[in-house]
Amino acid sequence: MKKKSLLAGSLAFFLAGAPLVSAHDELSDEGDGKWQDVEGYGQVNPITVIEGGKNVENLKEVAAVPWAGLDGVNNRTADVYAHKGFAYVATKAQNSTGVRVFDMKDPSSPVEVSAFADDRPGTWQEKVVVKSVSTPYFKGDLAAVSVQQWSRNTVGGGTVLYDVSDPLSPKKLGFWELPESVTGTHELYLTTQGNRTLLLTANSNANYYSQGEVQDFVILDVTDPAKPTPVFEWDPSELESTYSGAYFKDRDGVNRRAFAHSVMTDVTGNYAYVSFWDMGTLIFDISSPENAELIGRTSFERNVQGAAHSVALAKGGTVLIENREVFNPDPSDPGFERGWGYVRMYDIKDKSNPVLIGDYRSFNSATQIKAGERAAGRYTVHDPKVVGNTLYLSHYSDGVRMVDITDPSKPVEIGSYVPKNADIWGVFIDRNYILASDMQSGLKVVQKNNGGTAE
Repeated sequence: MKKKSLLAGSLAFFLAGAPLVSAHDELSDEGDGKWQDVEGYGQVNPITVIEGGKNVENLKEVAAVPWAGLDGVNNRTADVYAHKGFAYVATKAQNSTGVRVFDMKDPSSPVEVSAFADDRPGTWQEKVVVKSVSTPYFKGDLAAVSVQQWSRNTVGGGTVLYDVSDPLSPKKLGFWELPESVTGTHELYLTTQGNRTLLLTANSNANYYSQGEVQDFVILDVTDPAKPTPVFEWDPSELESTYSGAYFKDRDGVNRRAFAHSVMTDVTGNYAYVSFWDMGTLIFDISSPENAELIGRTSFERNVQGAAHSVALAKGGTVLIENREVFNPDPSDPGFERGWGYVRMYDIKDKSNPVLIGDYRSFNSATQIKAGERAAGRYTVHDPKVVGNTLYLSHYSDGVRMVDITDPSKPVEIGSYVPKNADIWGVFIDRNYILASDMQSGLKVVQKNNGGTAE
């Protein structure tokens, strides 16, 4: 295991730097922040609009499941995942409403059958990942759920593990708890190596809040889900010598923000991709998890705002799709380009040297000329999923965007699904359906004309 302490004086550096709040889900003492309060937001998209072309023709919304609330309490959706005919929808509510499970036997009529990870008041659950695993300790369907405090220093966050082999009756197996000074696990991923199961966690700002006691990126062995065991941690100062108090100066001398936001692996479980905000996407060889090694990274030009939020892989893992979540389209730094966050495509045949080959920007996220001309809403890209040569993007007020990446250097938008007053957080492809979680209005199901499943 690797661990280093923060440099002395990092707190003073932090207080002197730019505000921590950089993302929709940036973790602060107040938890919820003000990201949802967009003037005129309710008038963003008064009607549902669906358009489709190559690979996504004949799109049709077949279900829109409003939240009835759980135990009489309403909440927002967070991410969405699907596994073996069930949809798992995470939620964002101060009283901990956990993960809601829907039977998708009839996708036009999802039926809520259970809820879990809802037993820790004062927390919310953003991310859920479900995998079928087989180890000497557990065989079945394992769910990992991120747990974040609504307000820090109140109740411990971290990651909770459940047996969802019977989705109607989830059973709690284990909990990896972070210090109360750390908000919790933000995003996470499950992977397997033979009969070994690994949990990779992005614990945003853990390095800063714990003063180096816990790092932002941690790998745990959960072969026995009842006993999650950390086997590797990574300190950002190993890469950037100027890293201190969650900031560093890049090669151009620009003060940049750095924290682990999300993580995923390739299908082999040998490589991890950690979205580390302005530090870029970090590529680790985790074939030996205890000795994981940083082997490559993406970086940003002087005019690019950074904000590496999440990734997907395409073309057999040779193309990296990097989503950048930028909520300040009119940056105060005149050296930064204007416009909401967009997607960058990298050739990673040589993982030690990612090469930028293209980008995709929705019409609304593209740079605009005059200040104040933007329509109400937030048009930054959020999360990516890939099936074959089609990239699916959750895009908040821009709904779900669908992009042909047959030639990743020349991505072409081929379809979109923008529900009324869209506020799309997550997207997942399950068989012949697009699942989308709308923060304000619940689970959406769109039928498409081609199959496949994306993770």
